[in-house]
Amino acid sequence: MSEQLGEKTEQPTPRRLEEAWANGQFARSAEVQTVVVLGGGFVALMFSGRDTWQALVQTMSGTLGHLHEVPMTPAAIQGYLLKTMLVVGYCVWPVLCATAVAGLLAGGMQSRFRPASEALKFNWARVNPMEGFKRIFSMNSGQTTLIGILKLTVILGFTYNVILQVLKDPIFLSPVDLSRISDFMANSSSRIIIRILFALGVVAALDYGYQFWKTSQDLMMTRQEMKEELKNSDGNPQMKGQMRRRRQGMTKRKMLLDVPNADVVVTNPTHLAIALRYDRKTMRAPRVVAKGSRLNALRIREIATQHQVPIIENKPLARLMFKHARVGEEVPAALYAAVAEVLAWVYRVNAYRYYREQTSTS
Repeated sequence: MSEQLGEKTEQPTPRRLEEAWANGQFARSAEVQTVVVLGGGFVALMFSGRDTWQALVQTMSGTLGHLHEVPMTPAAIQGYLLKTMLVVGYCVWPVLCATAVAGLLAGGMQSRFRPASEALKFNWARVNPMEGFKRIFSMNSGQTTLIGILKLTVILGFTYNVILQVLKDPIFLSPVDLSRISDFMANSSSRIIIRILFALGVVAALDYGYQFWKTSQDLMMTRQEMKEELKNSDGNPQMKGQMRRRRQGMTKRKMLLDVPNADVVVTNPTHLAIALRYDRKTMRAPRVVAKGSRLNALRIREIATQHQVPIIENKPLARLMFKHARVGEEVPAALYAAVAEVLAWVYRVNAYRYYREQTSTS
């Protein structure tokens, strides 16, 4: 039933996963990006906040305390603006650098620092206004709205008590000096930001888990897609079978052509046949020139009989060589002794035959 309905029941293949990564289709959450960027900015403020506050205080007091002494000319105003811009840049650059590095780090962690080559290519659908409207009013936009409401609810739940404590602080009811105000602002903002980061961390973990599950479900494959994938990656099974049979046929023909050059054929006696050849001058050990079972064994014995190649029956040796020896390779070292006995018998038979022939001719 699942195959008929095209249900996605199969895990994605490595090729499908590689294509998904190349297209930028992997689990990623904007909430993770937000948490890491906000955390990076907060850490930068913790280390540079005191210097930033002192620089701002010195600049403000130095500028406002001497306004009555400096004539308000265009040149003076430009000087004040330039000085203010330099101070603001000095105060802001640690936070900007920290948030930029945190943003890159968050994106790299979610993509495992693997580039998405296809996703970097120009795509008209990204700048098409109609596609943009479709994305705005799609189901994904509804999910984004729900996530925003959930995020706001969680943040309010985690920061409500802290905000009430800040609002009830006596600093709002009595005059205090500037240093007390700065300490109060630093402590209060730190407490609130820590609560917000914790709340956003919970939301980011939930959202990333959902995105991971959704991406995994989207990459699942049907049985038909799996078959097409295997066919495209490994080739058509029918064609591979034909090529395999063709190679086996060519190997078999070549193998049978080498049987007349064999020194002996070891049989089972009828089910197996292994043809051996040994040349002391060129070979380190005897080699298997042909082997076969059933019809192939019968064909090997026929060729050996036609070319007067000795045939010896040795069931254990035939079985071991058929199982462990390969055509064109030397016989296994464990079978050297048994093969040597067979070859010795062949040499004695050939020597006796040669002696009979010489005796009969003389």
